[in-house]
Amino acid sequence: MKQADRTIGIDLGGTNVRAGIVEEGQLLKMTSRKINAEGTKQEVLESIFNAVDELEGTSVAGIGVGVPSVVDTKTGVVYDVQNIPSWNEVALKDILEERYKVRTLVNNDANCMALAERHFGLGKTHDNMIGLIIGTGLAGGIIINGQLYEGVNCGAGEFGMVKYLDHHFEYYASGQFFKNVHNTAGEDVYMKAMEGDNVSLTLFGELGRHLGHAIETILFAYDPSLIVLGGSLGGVYHLYKESLWQELARFPYRQSIQNLTIEVSELSNPGVLGAAALSYNFRSFH
Repeated sequence: MKQADRTIGIDLGGTNVRAGIVEEGQLLKMTSRKINAEGTKQEVLESIFNAVDELEGTSVAGIGVGVPSVVDTKTGVVYDVQNIPSWNEVALKDILEERYKVRTLVNNDANCMALAERHFGLGKTHDNMIGLIIGTGLAGGIIINGQLYEGVNCGAGEFGMVKYLDHHFEYYASGQFFKNVHNTAGEDVYMKAMEGDNVSLTLFGELGRHLGHAIETILFAYDPSLIVLGGSLGGVYHLYKESLWQELARFPYRQSIQNLTIEVSELSNPGVLGAAALSYNFRSFH
């Protein structure tokens, strides 16, 4: 007999695939497999199968998958997965449903992160929030009136692609900033900043101002009460928090700033939790 609230969440990245059994917000069991990002479409699928197969023996109501790509959420076809060249078009929903005989839902990884925060994390008490992943790229998941908003083509929340200065926000307000603007490695800047190096701290301050501009755009569009930061740069918010809020202090709508909270995600494995939570969002509409 299937457990109504027991779901497998799958988080596909460019180097690993993680899968776990989630029930009532608890990660009961988890596994991880390396993937060959340069491998064939089938080789990457086999890595996913191996991870899920290790969880077999527990009956589940469904499977949710988060992928770093554009997704047709109705058909479950994923397109042009980042860092996995062979995955230019994969009917992932059909493939997993045929193999495991349970309903499968597929969505963008940033949307899954936002769902994880809404159901299990800092967003439990916020009906209008953004989950913002700041790492190699800049992308978000949008929660409006308690529900995930993904847009017609699952393209909502791609804030990093918004035009900004001579490029776009991702060029200046993500981990790409350090290489693009200062021709240095972000990891090196981080290590020196943590040691108190003034030049490195200044660079993080500059990043914070650019990110502040990005968040201003988000505020104009969605006016959330909460933004939860994830990703490698989300976790070092303290290094650019001051300059970010200095920029936000110039925002013309005072109430939006006064009612805005920005926090760092406290969840472990939000990608797995959020993928599992896709079934929660599905049930609310059916």
